[in-house]
Amino acid sequence: MISDQQARTARSAVPRTSSLARLQQVLVLGTLGLTLTWLWFWWSRSPSVAVVGAALSLGGYALVLGLEGMAAAWLNRQDPTQPAGWRGVLGAWWQEVRVAPVVFAWRQPFRWTSLPDDAGPSDADTPAVVLVHGFVCNRGFWLPWMRRLRAQGIPYASVNLEPVFGDIDDYIPLIDDAVRRAHALTGRPPMLVCHSMGGLVARAWMASALGTPVHAVVTIGSPHRGTWLGRFSRVANGRQMRLDGDWLRGLVERESRNALASTYARFVCWYSNADNIVFPASTATLPGADNRLVHGAAHVAMAFHPRVMDESLAMLASAGRSPSERTAS
Repeated sequence: MISDQQARTARSAVPRTSSLARLQQVLVLGTLGLTLTWLWFWWSRSPSVAVVGAALSLGGYALVLGLEGMAAAWLNRQDPTQPAGWRGVLGAWWQEVRVAPVVFAWRQPFRWTSLPDDAGPSDADTPAVVLVHGFVCNRGFWLPWMRRLRAQGIPYASVNLEPVFGDIDDYIPLIDDAVRRAHALTGRPPMLVCHSMGGLVARAWMASALGTPVHAVVTIGSPHRGTWLGRFSRVANGRQMRLDGDWLRGLVERESRNALASTYARFVCWYSNADNIVFPASTATLPGADNRLVHGAAHVAMAFHPRVMDESLAMLASAGRSPSERTAS
């Protein structure tokens, strides 16, 4: 039975603003404007220069993704994870080339408010879901998940992790609020689904021992032991994701002090041998967790991989059928 207090919590504030959305709107519209200006200026002078410049303006990101993929393939040679092979790396690159503009130039800047969080108590027979995005993202990242959850009648809550380049520990109150809202929707411990940096935010929240229980934590391409690319970052949360960096070692110490190391058993960690952001590949795993390898999946595309979505949501269905889970909370 959901109390009046839980109902009020479920209706509490959800993300209303996104500085990242505004930033990405400026970048997208600015890029389009500059590209059109370039075409207008050069077309009558040199059509080939006009086309090449426009292609680099709109598609230059594909070159960056290619460099990331090659760096990941090179460093994964020494990783215990089965290598993707060059065919797998190429396939992952093509996945990311297609999905990146949809996420970063459409869903996040322009569609991030199109599907709101559930605001009232639900009679769903499963736990609710808390959606936690990663670095330089907002809740618009999760639109395919939101549509799927709505179709299956599963309530959810989400966050915007801002300030965008802030300290990971500063996001803990945002996660705590979202978990409480999700718990209030069904009266049951929710399941966290986290992409990339979002998995570290979830761990930091759990290590803070704020007390709200969770059913499980699903992480997708999360740099649990950091990522090689972190060495190039100059922003706070980027530096915190350096391979075996000080912040990550401190997180493990906090987990140990709070006797939370065993909670890795509640983690399902999806990772890929072709992840172009979090590599070497095994850095996205946790000891004692249910670590599941997705062959040849790119970093962003992995979040929407059919197997990742299907198996993660199947965990909710099984929780709904569990008598012990129905009596929890």
